[in-house]
Amino acid sequence: MKKNAVLIIDPQNSFCNPGDAAGNNRGSLFVEGADKDMKRLAKWIDNNSQEIDFIGVTLDMHQPNDIAHPSFWQDKQGNFPAPFTVITSKDVENGTWTPRFDPATCLAYLRELEKQGEFPHVIWPAHCIIGSEGAAIYEPLMQSIIKWTEQGKFFQTVAKGTYPFTEHFGAFHAQIPDPKRPETQLNHNLIKTLEQYQNVYLAGEAKSHCVANSLKQVLNEAPSLASKFIIIEDCMSNVTGFETLADPIYEKARKMGVRFTSTASESSLK
Repeated sequence: MKKNAVLIIDPQNSFCNPGDAAGNNRGSLFVEGADKDMKRLAKWIDNNSQEIDFIGVTLDMHQPNDIAHPSFWQDKQGNFPAPFTVITSKDVENGTWTPRFDPATCLAYLRELEKQGEFPHVIWPAHCIIGSEGAAIYEPLMQSIIKWTEQGKFFQTVAKGTYPFTEHFGAFHAQIPDPKRPETQLNHNLIKTLEQYQNVYLAGEAKSHCVANSLKQVLNEAPSLASKFIIIEDCMSNVTGFETLADPIYEKARKMGVRFTSTASESSLK
């Protein structure tokens, strides 16, 4: 069995680029601390290049009109919601907010999401638009990945979020999978790939959302794989305002024996 895999969740400019001193090129959904997280991760990869057998990178990929973007919704005056607005099924039923595309599908989605009772439907600033600079991997990390491949290795990318009628936080399936859309369903190929390794190091952005959901999904859908996971805690940060949202997921992971580490405490792999 190969030893060390690294799964990096959404290390993209929309989340990780702090911009310059004037704020130019700042990621549209910049996660405070994400740039430092990814630079730590890049250095850790450089330091452990020979010991890392596999690098997988999930990439958030959205249409401009996505169920979690402002332009997907309008109020009675035709205005789009401001970023970080929470939209509920009741808001749709009473006409506070109306989806501009396939209202029946959207209402059903919100109802199913609310049954989960965990993540509210938040409207984010438009981010990780397919083909845009915001969707690209943050450059300091990208350079370390390229350097790692020069040993004769290949990294793998996994696109998520391309179907605009559901959020797709986690690496393994959408929040509400659509049986007619394979890209929203459980990613068996990714699970099979990771199962080949003794350890799977998990890092990325954001701790409160996409990393947490990736962890939750593997705990629920592939517990034998979850036992291989090692969370690199200093290579992820929370979305501001959601610092405790995913605490129950991480607490469950600890109870199930998932290991936690940092780049400082595990500076070199063996």
